[in-house]
Amino acid sequence: MKRIAVLTSGGDAPGMNAAIRAVVRTSIERGWEVFGVEHGYRGLLNGEFVPLNRRDVGGIMQLGGTILGSARCPEFKTDEGRRKAVRELNRRGVEALVVIGGNGSQAGAQALYQLGFPVVGVASTIDNDLAGSDITLGVDTALNIALEAIDRLKVTASSHERAFLVEVMGRNCGYLALMAGLAGGAEAICVPEFETSPEAVAEAIATAYERGKPHALIVVAEGARYNATRLAEYFREHNEELGFQLRVTILGHVQRGGTPGAFDRLLGTRFGAYAVEQIAADNYGVLVGQIKGEIVATPYDQVIGQPKPLDPRLLELANVLAK
Repeated sequence: MKRIAVLTSGGDAPGMNAAIRAVVRTSIERGWEVFGVEHGYRGLLNGEFVPLNRRDVGGIMQLGGTILGSARCPEFKTDEGRRKAVRELNRRGVEALVVIGGNGSQAGAQALYQLGFPVVGVASTIDNDLAGSDITLGVDTALNIALEAIDRLKVTASSHERAFLVEVMGRNCGYLALMAGLAGGAEAICVPEFETSPEAVAEAIATAYERGKPHALIVVAEGARYNATRLAEYFREHNEELGFQLRVTILGHVQRGGTPGAFDRLLGTRFGAYAVEQIAADNYGVLVGQIKGEIVATPYDQVIGQPKPLDPRLLELANVLAK
């Protein structure tokens, strides 16, 4: 009987629990034994293993976050820490590990694989900045949460004839900002991949005012060079250029904590089941993701450290539609 473990690491994402549920139940269907590792890599080093059966993962698919928890673990970034993690896995007779998480988590998983331990990753991050998957687990729910907030803010903006500067998550990738801005009808979008000057944003707001629009919306990724804080500082000094009064809203972690929508529940379920299929086939050192609508497993060396560019045509389209 094969014994495997599953952990969630890094930022939580809606749909992680669906992936855990699928890993556990499809493994048990094969006659395997499953352990959950609590608190991510920190729990792995501390030996926080809990047995999981079918009932332990009942009723979790609709929950946001992760029932296994997550935590930062500086020790795991060291070679000794990773070797300790392998020893903990071997000591418990674990034969394969499923890691559900984003870039940093999968880099850690790759390091374990390079030490000789069988690992399969599941692409999960609301930033959607992980190569090897067109869309990662949690993105769809986070995007819809951001869009709902934007729609509500536009009502207030229109009522008071104001401009709203809305910051969404995305430290190194502007996917959420671009898609939320495009779907929300933003006058300007600022993302890390393409620098936009404060002057250009001010011009977009002023132009909207001159055209008689009742409001203006700017969507900014937190990782943009000119994020909400820096743009707000600029506009305090150049408020007369805008026409509108400006208000700033930073959505922050509210985007990560939502109840997963149908798409992320289904995606997490498919990702988790496919990860178990990879273990059954002894195909390790891979990341499970979705490419062109198909669930696939991509080798880590084609994923870790690889850029995932935004489509500039979508930013151009947003600019055209804002006029």
